[in-house]
Amino acid sequence: QVQLVESGGGLVQAGGSLRLSCAASGRTFSFGDMGWFRQAPGKEREFVAAIGWGAGSTDYANAVKGRFTISKDNAKNTMFLQMNSLKPEDTAVYYCAFKPLGGPKYTDWGRGTQVTVSS
Repeated sequence: QVQLVESGGGLVQAGGSLRLSCAASGRTFSFGDMGWFRQAPGKEREFVAAIGWGAGSTDYANAVKGRFTISKDNAKNTMFLQMNSLKPEDTAVYYCAFKPLGGPKYTDWGRGTQVTVSS
């Protein structure tokens, strides 16, 4: 099992930037995919970005492509989400998650960090 703790959320004006971090402990997260998800009030949780194990191939939701960048530091067991050009519609609780290598779904989740973008 992997324990995940998000940090870096906060209140920012539209057009601003935030950098989220996800610290992992337990089983090393280099042997699996990592992802960011978000959930806005009254909406379902949605995929934001993912980074693969090893060399770290990346994938992004269309809504954040070109504005957000996912990265990780395997040596520090930490994943990041750099969020630029933030919009009010990016307001949500952001969660990081771990998917074991070869597994079909994300099995471990953090408790989330709130991101609020004011217009």
